[in-house]
Amino acid sequence: MDSGSRKIYHEHGFDSRQFLEHYVSDKADKAHGEDSLKFPIENLTKIFTEGHIRGHVLIDFSLGSIIHHLYSACEFFKHIIVLKVSDRCILELKRWLDTRTGAFEWEHAAKLHVEIQGSSDQSHEKEEKLKSIIQHVVKINLEKENMTDPIVLPPADCIICAWLIGAISKDQDDYIKNLRKFSRLLKPGGHLILFGALDTTYYTVGKEKLHYVTYDEDFLRKALVGEGFIIDYCKVQKKVFESDLIDYSAVICISAHRK
Repeated sequence: MDSGSRKIYHEHGFDSRQFLEHYVSDKADKAHGEDSLKFPIENLTKIFTEGHIRGHVLIDFSLGSIIHHLYSACEFFKHIIVLKVSDRCILELKRWLDTRTGAFEWEHAAKLHVEIQGSSDQSHEKEEKLKSIIQHVVKINLEKENMTDPIVLPPADCIICAWLIGAISKDQDDYIKNLRKFSRLLKPGGHLILFGALDTTYYTVGKEKLHYVTYDEDFLRKALVGEGFIIDYCKVQKKVFESDLIDYSAVICISAHRK
């Protein structure tokens, strides 16, 4: 299947539960978990505890129904607003938020966060705290000027975008347009934290190969600077294993603030 015929996340969707099972479950490949589970938790813990990023509102745009990266934000923000492009991912997330039967199990991620943070909290306490500060889960329409129309969101102190922009962008120009669109939701001086996979062309969910725009660290840095950001932190971790699920050379975390 060539890249032109691959499905695109926000246009075609995917099986939200299978995505979680593949990439972030406690049954997922442990080496893979170094990049998809440990890397975001480790870097966000470092960014929040060592930096000055805090406030009232954090907006999260992330791929699928992942929430494990948000445990690190619990101590630094009063409200989290989660934005999703897919009804299936919203239903998956709300099943966990409402503690319904059959909800995806995130205890392994909560335990990992507690270990990395070195706190005395119990994993279930972390889960309940995160649930309490996720105030809204809102569907967005990327074609609209106000993506959440008719809802008008408050300006965010911080935006986290984990792997999403690469999955919804058809090429690098489209990536920059989407980056610009999302960053409009920031307050002046607000912070943007991006996670991405470098040199990727596809990722797999079930039997489907989905499109992911190819870019490298240099492109991402130039894109942020071009949109008026100052980069405060950057960490790249090279992959250490091969997988048929996704082709990438490394994962990246970049934190930046508006001039």
